Amino acid sequence: MENVITHKKSSSIVESTVSRKKSTGNTIIFIILCALVVVFLYPIMFIVINSFKGKFFISQNPFALPTAETFVGLTNYINGLEKTGFFSAMGWSFFITILSVAVIIFFTSMTAYYITRVKSKATNVLYYLFVFSMIVPFQMVMFPMVKLADTLNLSNPLGMVALYLGFGSGLSVFMFSGFIKSIPLEIEEAAMIDGCNPLQTYFHIVLPILKPTSITVAILNAMWVWNDYLLPYLVIGLSTKYKTIPVVIQMLVGSNGNRDMGAMMAMLVLAIIPIVVFYLACQKHIIEGVVAGAVKG
Repeated sequence: MENVITHKKSSSIVESTVSRKKSTGNTIIFIILCALVVVFLYPIMFIVINSFKGKFFISQNPFALPTAETFVGLTNYINGLEKTGFFSAMGWSFFITILSVAVIIFFTSMTAYYITRVKSKATNVLYYLFVFSMIVPFQMVMFPMVKLADTLNLSNPLGMVALYLGFGSGLSVFMFSGFIKSIPLEIEEAAMIDGCNPLQTYFHIVLPILKPTSITVAILNAMWVWNDYLLPYLVIGLSTKYKTIPVVIQMLVGSNGNRDMGAMMAMLVLAIIPIVVFYLACQKHIIEGVVAGAVKG
């Protein structure tokens, strides 16, 4: 009887020790995560704070909060909108981003389905070419791409969509292929027995199953296309009406290096609002889609 009581006391002590260790570990993890939140959110707060300060005060004390002397209200926002044509740029950014993401998802998902289901040397080579394109630096193909875009008359929004399809297809095909490998073949075979051809099987069976990965691909590509500066600047340039948001913000930098920091900060705040809202609305699907597309199969 005494042995049983002693054993129960020992077990209780062990459980209490383990519980305290878990609690301590959870507290440490919570503190680390809070620190990371501050680190990641501070640049955004820095931009928001300085968007309400006079441009001269931003240079003098950029980390200080606005005071009665430095606060200028919405002046920076008004100046930025007047100098940049921001709303026109936002319209073109929306057009290019939405169409590019839709085209990327449509074509790369079909490509991944074909590569995954049709086993041959050609499809294997094609798959590894897509994977290889993920590691090729943009700077390596920058000048040939600009020359090709000029030759094919791609210096317009539709041409930008075609270029984004080329640059965004590598990661998208890789993720879609990984997810499609996890889809049981029996589902597709049952659809074909019911009279579906390959296209009907894809659109009615496979594509709805690809929803988690499709949302992840959409988020990653939308954030990339919306924030991209170099490709629109090189292809579209500053002299056309098709300028995107990053390009018009850069126009606030003068020819002598002078820049209206207040207006730039204000326009950056307006630029990040749509993509942050889109990300927050869809972020719960990111981990699910990344894990499904990169691990399964």
